[in-house]
Amino acid sequence: MKLKVKLAVRDWDYLTPLALGDVKSSKLDIDVHRVQAVQDWTQENDYDAGEVSFSKYVQGMATGGDYPLWCLPHFLMRGFRQRCILTSTGSDITRVEDLAGKRIGVTGWSDSGNTWTRTLLRRAGIGIEDVRWYAGRLTESDPIIDRLGRFARPGRIDATPNEKPLVDMVKGGELDALFSPFLPPAFFSDHSGLRFLLSDFRAEEVRYFREVGYVPGIHILGVKPDLCKQYPWLAGEIGGIIDESSRVWSEKRAKYQDTTPWLLDDIARATRDLPATWNSNGFASNEKMIDDFAVELYEQRIIETRLDAKTLFRI
Repeated sequence: MKLKVKLAVRDWDYLTPLALGDVKSSKLDIDVHRVQAVQDWTQENDYDAGEVSFSKYVQGMATGGDYPLWCLPHFLMRGFRQRCILTSTGSDITRVEDLAGKRIGVTGWSDSGNTWTRTLLRRAGIGIEDVRWYAGRLTESDPIIDRLGRFARPGRIDATPNEKPLVDMVKGGELDALFSPFLPPAFFSDHSGLRFLLSDFRAEEVRYFREVGYVPGIHILGVKPDLCKQYPWLAGEIGGIIDESSRVWSEKRAKYQDTTPWLLDDIARATRDLPATWNSNGFASNEKMIDDFAVELYEQRIIETRLDAKTLFRI
């Protein structure tokens, strides 16, 4: 009999073959559950494994290994961050270097994605002290929650006044730019009032990859420790099946490329600009990226202990 596992993940397209049963494990019966917020499922008992914040995991490991899951260097979400910097259509800011001395909004201070975005500023010589930061919800429809935690620093890193949405603050001139992993609704409409700060963010991302050698990791795979102790092979089996689902989906995407008018062009360009291993999982393929992320968390004062990849993943 197969071991049943409830997997909590976001609605990633590459999981479609797994969710539909086209990809199966000989050992596991994987029940895919789609969740909106990856941090919520870790506080419940409903799931056995799933997608978790890379940053939250490192923060837990930096405070005596206090994290409730056994995590693998298997990245369910990766993404360049150059595209995540938005400004108003009337702004004259066109470079990351132009953000020195400016007012910037973020949707969460210690989030993995926003940490990586601030890395771009550090690479341009802009530190935390060189910007006036505000944390808040992206739009009026987003929930009002604490997006700063213990990282608030009055006068330097504050919550948005009166819970005002970041989008409204940028449009109104109260912020010069905002960092967000997701685009606000109607961003591509003619009247959104917003634009990408980097007009050719793709070229900047390719250049970044050639300099660092990776696409930044955002979310990783976590499994309940008790299950890992009982079934030592479990975590590796889940990761392998997810990889297989991604492989099958990539093949189908190339075949059914009429999903969008120029999807085939994007596949061709990605193949030209990135190696086939750009999204490979496992420790060896990601050690440098993991080390770099731990350094960023330390330099940005999100963790107080400088860690390395081998410590984080018990190698």
